[in-house]
Amino acid sequence: MSPKKPDKIFNERAQHLLKVLVQRYIEEGQPVGSKTLVSAANMELSPATIRNIMSELEDLGFVESPHTSAGRVPTIQGYRFFVDSLINMQSTGRNKLAEELQEHLKRKENTQQLVAGVSEFLSGITKLAGIVTLPRMQRLILRQLEFIPLSNKRVLAILVTGDQEVQNRILHLHREFDADELRQISNFFNSNFSGQDIPRVRDTLTQQMHRDHEHLNQLMQAAVEMAENLFADDSREDYVLAGQVNLMGFDELSNVEKLRQLFEAFNQKRDILHLLDQCVSSEGVQIFIGQESGYKIFNDCSVVTSPYSLDGKVIGVLGVIGPTRMPYDRVIPIVDITAKVLGAALNSKF
Repeated sequence: MSPKKPDKIFNERAQHLLKVLVQRYIEEGQPVGSKTLVSAANMELSPATIRNIMSELEDLGFVESPHTSAGRVPTIQGYRFFVDSLINMQSTGRNKLAEELQEHLKRKENTQQLVAGVSEFLSGITKLAGIVTLPRMQRLILRQLEFIPLSNKRVLAILVTGDQEVQNRILHLHREFDADELRQISNFFNSNFSGQDIPRVRDTLTQQMHRDHEHLNQLMQAAVEMAENLFADDSREDYVLAGQVNLMGFDELSNVEKLRQLFEAFNQKRDILHLLDQCVSSEGVQIFIGQESGYKIFNDCSVVTSPYSLDGKVIGVLGVIGPTRMPYDRVIPIVDITAKVLGAALNSKF
């Protein structure tokens, strides 16, 4: 038997009661009873009529009754309908919020600091966990590259990109390289590729390797190996997370085992990066409520994200992670504005 779908039973009166119930549950975190709805809904309806409407909403899958209470709470389907059709976004204070974030980011000197600053800002203003992926490697411009020999066939690569931002990477190579060889390779990169975007550097070396493989000199072979290790597609994609401890303040997430699994997912990063990757090709704010994420660990969470851009190209994603009963009307505009401000900050620096 297929589940019921909203029809004429789900009229404006029922929608209003669902909206009030979701708002009250988000605010208080307790099941909402009929008596509460009578006073909160500001409608001339008897408790019996409201109970009947709640029963209909429950049949439709928008609310459910916890075992310990006669009141009702929204389901994932109820939250989704609320977010898609009933919510009134908070419009006041948007300009002030943008100004506060711009001021917060003024003192950030490079991309890493910008990303960390935005993550902290999101966490602080929403009281949830703020997350920002680092800009993808392929959008960065190579300024300077230096190599320093280490032990056990390892080399420290010092990569200067964009506005003099410095990144350090340890490369694991097939043989030992001495300081003189690495100096020659550094000079080769800096004289031939400084000022070019990283995918062009990688592609040029790869094409040259395939075109003239048998005649590559030792320097070029080493340069190709360095590039393959240093500029591998998306291998360095990561994120900055702030405010995880905020999640401990919500009853639905305070279970020790749930928190352990959630924090373990934050540390492993794989599932979160896969989820955020779905947002890279999307426009505007994306919202994953509970099981919609596709990852069991987030069944009791909602993730609100938005991509941010450099020169009109999406290079990362930011957002917040919190319980399903987060204040969506406030969080969604915050995430949207923050993505725009971060993109503007990056464009002003590169």
